[in-house]
Amino acid sequence: MKVLITGSHFTPAQAVIEKLTEIPDLDIVYLGRKYARDDDKAPSVESKILPELGVKFIPIIAGRLNRFFSFYSIIALLKTPIGFIQSFYYLLKEKPDLIVSFGGFTGMPVVVCGWLLSIPSLIHEQSLKMGLSNLISSLFTQKVAVSFKDTKLPIFIDQKKVSVTGNPIRKELLNPGQPSKEIKSFVDSLKRRRKSLVLITAGNQGSHFINLIIEDKLTELLGITTMIHQTGDSKYDDYATLEKNESENYFVSKWIEGSDLSYIFEKADLVISRGGMNTLLELALKSVPTLMIPLRVGSEQKNNVLYFKKIGLGEVLEEDKITPDILTKKIKELLEQKLYYKKTAENAKKIVILDADKKLVQEI
Repeated sequence: MKVLITGSHFTPAQAVIEKLTEIPDLDIVYLGRKYARDDDKAPSVESKILPELGVKFIPIIAGRLNRFFSFYSIIALLKTPIGFIQSFYYLLKEKPDLIVSFGGFTGMPVVVCGWLLSIPSLIHEQSLKMGLSNLISSLFTQKVAVSFKDTKLPIFIDQKKVSVTGNPIRKELLNPGQPSKEIKSFVDSLKRRRKSLVLITAGNQGSHFINLIIEDKLTELLGITTMIHQTGDSKYDDYATLEKNESENYFVSKWIEGSDLSYIFEKADLVISRGGMNTLLELALKSVPTLMIPLRVGSEQKNNVLYFKKIGLGEVLEEDKITPDILTKKIKELLEQKLYYKKTAENAKKIVILDADKKLVQEI
């Protein structure tokens, strides 16, 4: 039997793949993005991790409908036919028994082409409101798995094909191994110096916007706290710029492995994050107070952060209202009340479905 996995949300896909590899005589192939973004040649996380897991990775070009106008948004839209042609070709070549899509612009053409070829599919929705790609895919799929009981679904979706599975979380967060010596040494040194620990992260790709603000106020912030900064890997090369400031109070990395991230979450007093659902659920699992900064465009991340603020994970700052001074002031306020926010963050853990990966594998 062969399962073809696709989609733009890789973190839950990785969790499910790790479960599926335990099943004998099951082949897995992944259709995904070669690069993290259309306008950036930094390699995608899936293109680096999947070969290490022994999973066949096939890069495809997929168009997308951006919510803002730019030269790259036009190019991205024109790629749409290519994505359909490639999807059709690889489905004919690989002959999977089932398609599993984790949403996004890479998943939709694969699901549609699978329907044309009579290959059944299952789609998974991470967010509280179904995104456009999954909305289209839902018309052609046999099963819709959602992360929350109160996920908003369009009225035309047959409730009989909907299952609440939760959002799969990486095994490194659920059953963390030992952190690297480098991370453990850096974090443990804080105990001796009695300093707060702040983690800056924005998912796999990082955030150029957040990186610039942190760089602007780095000296002032390091006067009151210690920071671990995951910059991401992009054309802006923020890592190279910020790495020059590394010290006993400031650790910089493009990417943080799951076991290291779990250890940091357990020790952190505050995390500064975007509003991606996968990251927010991992933070909720570890009950880490979080300052959430959703993307300016689109409503998905804004809906996510408002929900997580309501259940106690932390506070929200709108990107278009942030200046370096405002962000610095907010960080200071949250650290001054860190015991209060740590207590409220415990409430957020209640929404995490711990066996989501098993539930989704059962559906598969």
